[in-house]
Amino acid sequence: MGIAVWALVAYIAIIVVWNGVLKRNIGEAMLIGFLGVCLFGGTGFLSLAWAGISDALAEEVVFAALAFVFMGYLLTKLGLIQEQVTVLNSIFGRLRGGAGYVSTSAAALLGGPAGSGSGIAASVGSVTIPWMTRSNWRPDLAAALVAGNAGLGISIPPSSSMFLLLGSAAVAPVLTADQLFVPALVGGLWTVLYRFVVVFVWVRRHRIEATDAADLIPLRAALRAGWTSLLVYAGIAVPVVLTLDFGIKWMESRVGEAADDISIVVWIPVLTILATLAVAWKRLPRTGRAWNELLGDMAPRYAVIGATLFFAFAAAASLGELGLVEQLTAIMKGLNAPVAVIATLVGLLIVIIAAPLTGSATIAAVGGVAFSALTAAGVSPVAAATAIMIFASTEGASPPGAAPIYIASGIAGVDPARTFGRLIIWFVIPILALGVLVATGVLPI
Repeated sequence: MGIAVWALVAYIAIIVVWNGVLKRNIGEAMLIGFLGVCLFGGTGFLSLAWAGISDALAEEVVFAALAFVFMGYLLTKLGLIQEQVTVLNSIFGRLRGGAGYVSTSAAALLGGPAGSGSGIAASVGSVTIPWMTRSNWRPDLAAALVAGNAGLGISIPPSSSMFLLLGSAAVAPVLTADQLFVPALVGGLWTVLYRFVVVFVWVRRHRIEATDAADLIPLRAALRAGWTSLLVYAGIAVPVVLTLDFGIKWMESRVGEAADDISIVVWIPVLTILATLAVAWKRLPRTGRAWNELLGDMAPRYAVIGATLFFAFAAAASLGELGLVEQLTAIMKGLNAPVAVIATLVGLLIVIIAAPLTGSATIAAVGGVAFSALTAAGVSPVAAATAIMIFASTEGASPPGAAPIYIASGIAGVDPARTFGRLIIWFVIPILALGVLVATGVLPI
C-alpha cells in the first residue's frame, strides 16, 4: 500500500479513538486527524498542511453547510417544525398508527435542513414520541422508530454530510452539488418509502390503533394555524425547479450565460433562511439582548460543526495531495470482484465505522475512499455518492454508540438496549441493502 493509504488508515484510527474511545468532540478529532495526515508528508508537513487549509478556505460548500445548520436551528427554535408536525398529524392521525407516519414524515421534512441525526431525534422525538405512546405505540417501538428515522438527516439532501462528501479529493473533480442534489434526493426518498413500509408492518404486527380523537386538530384548523410554516420549503423548491430543464431555459432567457454561475448549494440555505425569517417574523427577537441570547445558543454548535467541516475538507485535500485517489483506485481494480460485492463491502465498511461515529464524521473519514472504490468498480459517480449517503445514514440506528438511540429512549423512558436488536434488523441491514441496490442500478435515481 502507498503512503496515502497508510495516512488514511491513521486518519480513521485517530478519529475513532479521539471521538469514539476518548469521547472528545468530533471537531477536535478532525483537527488531530488532519495533523496526523500532514505528518505523512515528512519534511513537507507545512506545505501539505497549507495545501489542505487553502483548499478548505476556497470551498463554497463550507459556507453552505454552515448556513444549513443555522437554517435547521431557526426552524426548530422558532417553532415552525412543531407547527408542521401538527399539520401532518391532522392528515395522518386518523390512520392506524398515524403518529408513526407523522414521526417519519417530520423526520423526512427536517432531514435536509437539520443534517443531524441527534437533532432529528430530539426535535421530532420530543413531539411525536408522547403522541405515539398515547396512541397505543409501545414506548420501545416509538423510541426505535424515532432512532431509525434519525438517519434521514444524512440521506436527505441538502445535508452537511453531502457537502463533506462533495468536498473530498476524490469527489470534487468529478461531481458537483448541482449534479448530485436531485439524484441524492431520489435516493433519500427510497429510504423514506422503506420507513413508511416499516410503520405499516409494525402497526399491523403490534395491533396499533388510530390516534385518540381528542389529540387531533381538524386539518382546516391546523392549516389555518400553521400553513405558513410550510412556506419555508419554497427556499428548497425554487432552486431545485431551476435546475430542471425548463427552469434552466427560463433562467437563461432572463440572465443569459450567468445562469451557469448560480449555485443551488448556496441559494437553498439562503432562500430558506429568508423564508423562515419572513414566516416567523413576529416570533423574532425584538431587542439586541434577545438576539444575543438566540445567537449565543447557536454559537457552541458552530464551534464544533465549523471545525468538523473545515478540517474534513482540509484533510481530504491533503490526502489527495499524497495521491490517495490513485492508490485506492489501483487497489480496488486489483480486487476484480463484481459490482454488487464491492458495493456490499464498501457499505459494510461505512456501517461499521458509522456505529461509533456520526454519519458526518464517517463520511468525512472514508467518504472519498468509498467513492473511489465504487467508481473504480464501475458505479457511476452520482450513484456512488448517493449510495454512500444511504450507507452512512445507518448511524442513527447503529447500536451501541448511536446518540439518537439514547435521545429517543430517554424521551420514551425505556432501556436503550431494548431497541438494539430491532434497529439492526429493521433499519441497519435493510438500509445497507438499499444502498447496494442504488449503487448497482437496481433502484433508479
